[in-house]
Amino acid sequence: MPGCYAAPIKTHPSPRQKSSPAASGGKDRPRRWRWGRWLLVLLVIVLVLPVLEVGFVRFFHPPATPLMGLRWVGDRFSAQGKPRVLYQWRNWQELPPVFLKAVWIAEDQRFFKHHGFDWVEMSHALERADKTGQDPRGSSTITMQCARSLFLWQGHSYVRKGLEAYYTVLMEAMLSKRRIFELYANVIETGPGVYGVEAASRFHYGVDCRRLSTDQAVMLAALLPAPRTWNPHAPSKRLLARVARIERDLPVARWPGA
Repeated sequence: MPGCYAAPIKTHPSPRQKSSPAASGGKDRPRRWRWGRWLLVLLVIVLVLPVLEVGFVRFFHPPATPLMGLRWVGDRFSAQGKPRVLYQWRNWQELPPVFLKAVWIAEDQRFFKHHGFDWVEMSHALERADKTGQDPRGSSTITMQCARSLFLWQGHSYVRKGLEAYYTVLMEAMLSKRRIFELYANVIETGPGVYGVEAASRFHYGVDCRRLSTDQAVMLAALLPAPRTWNPHAPSKRLLARVARIERDLPVARWPGA
């Protein structure tokens, strides 16, 4: 009709079309909760699993270690392609005392005094690093090496070092010193695909570890820093220097593990 005015019709967005920050935040909340839940589960695994593992080796001998599997896989796909795992357990009473004493002299003479971390040796390592400009080396205790060989892998990442420290604390709290040393002597890498003193004795010398001579036991203890590259039958100058130091201290050092 003439003179009539029609007001424009206003349309309003439907609830499905309308979006607000509050609604968006509501959608993100379940997602954040899922991530938080997974992080919590991961944290529990990282904290609790090592406790269970250390508790297991307190009462049972380890049938194998992660390092054995990793080495086997690495050797399987290497140029040589000859993987092996030589590992045979020996109880504390069956381990050769001369080998244990030689390892104690070579690796960690304060083992029976500290609680997993040798702060004196660590300070010396830091001083050497300041002088040479290299990363600190040579301060790993027997407990730390045992944790690395028994539960972890070789390497220099901060993740591995952090886990190693945690396992070290747990082992010192849950295991006796003798049990830690017994585990160490049985699982430590002593050659390419060779683990423990018994397997090393048979692999390198063809004898039971209880029949090792003093010279043979000292040589096996001396090669522990580089068991995959050092050859006891063709020793390098560095290996011979370690042997000489152990032989010098062997008669005079008072072995507390007897």
